[in-house]
Amino acid sequence: MSLLQPRRSARDPVVEPSKPRLLKLLGPGLVTGASDDDPSGIATYSQAGAQFGYAVGWSLVLTYPLIVAVQVISARVGRTTGCGLAGNIAGSYRPWIAYAVTLPLLAANIINVGADLGAMGDALKLLLGGAALAYVILFGAICIGLQVLLVYKRYVAVLKWLSLALLSYVATLFVAKVDWAMLARNLLLPGFTWSSSYLSIIVAVFGTTISPYLFFWQASQEVEDLKEKPRKEPLIEAPDEAGPARARIELDTLIGMAVSNIIGLAIMTTTAATLHPAGITTIGSSVDAATALEPIAGPLAKTIFAAGIIGTGLLAVPVLAGSAAYAVGEVARWPVGLSRKPREAKAFYFTVALATLIGVGLNFTPIQPMRALVWSAVINGVVAVPVMVILMLLAADRKVMQQFAIGRGLSAVGWLATATMAAVVLGMFAAAVL
Repeated sequence: MSLLQPRRSARDPVVEPSKPRLLKLLGPGLVTGASDDDPSGIATYSQAGAQFGYAVGWSLVLTYPLIVAVQVISARVGRTTGCGLAGNIAGSYRPWIAYAVTLPLLAANIINVGADLGAMGDALKLLLGGAALAYVILFGAICIGLQVLLVYKRYVAVLKWLSLALLSYVATLFVAKVDWAMLARNLLLPGFTWSSSYLSIIVAVFGTTISPYLFFWQASQEVEDLKEKPRKEPLIEAPDEAGPARARIELDTLIGMAVSNIIGLAIMTTTAATLHPAGITTIGSSVDAATALEPIAGPLAKTIFAAGIIGTGLLAVPVLAGSAAYAVGEVARWPVGLSRKPREAKAFYFTVALATLIGVGLNFTPIQPMRALVWSAVINGVVAVPVMVILMLLAADRKVMQQFAIGRGLSAVGWLATATMAAVVLGMFAAAVL
């Protein structure tokens, strides 16, 4: 910081009073939460509701405090150190450990990108007709353009506006006849059925909701925000900024993850109220869910659902490709960041474009997108546990976080989330052999 530039005190407002406070506060947490409801996640929630009705809704209530804790910790690591999660791992552990967690993340994200682009292409075909693969290419180009061509501030603004696409799934509740009493009963007094199919869907919901790419993305976006706001510095260099920064992170994450889980519950409730009573219990993709809704809930439900797939995909695909590029770039010690111009971070932007292009290419192969997503879920589940363990160790390490190491309360919830994900992974393998 320049000596001529006054340092902000802890009492300074986080944003200028003349601007809408909440709108400016919401950023990395909101975008991260919204991107969690991508087309592959929509397929998971749709399948859960169609197959088990209202009986699985409790899983989204349970995951909420867990994902909030993990994302707050991820954001704090980025804001405190001025370095992304992958960069902190590379700086604190042997290189092979960093590569062992980032390369599988890259593979899983590329598979997810491919499946999401495929779903977006099918959704637009459902609405307009035409060739789905042509739409896949179009959406791939748009997603690359969002990250490479837009100035960072405008890019973030676009992502925030795209998060409004999630409201389409709240709208579908108004065309479905929801049994609110049964829904509330299952949320407050959840039951549990010991069967391979029930266990598999619970594992899928947890794996979709708590996913490693979210950790890397939110930490990196906190670092990007520092670059865009020269009056702010990493907390280890500017401790007096800690109060407002931590308050903003907590509010942003609480709201962002609430949006994510509420939308997931809305999707699950819609299919529980429509498809499950009609005996439609198998959903192959998010587009299948949209198609199945039409004869039961009418063409409006199908249109709203399909439009939501496109909007959430446009939000999620850049986040998936971007989080992979941040992780790989930080470990490889490249210049990284969407706030940099492409010529300043060539390898980083090349990784963003390549991940998206490979995802496009997967749609031209015989590989079934939903089968690929199964493998993506397996990779994400297995990678999530060691990543979360390392995250918890980093966040409590005073050599890394100095006086801003996380306290006992947040640490307890973070370790509970880590243990829960470990149990989910064991459940995933158990479900495979049952």
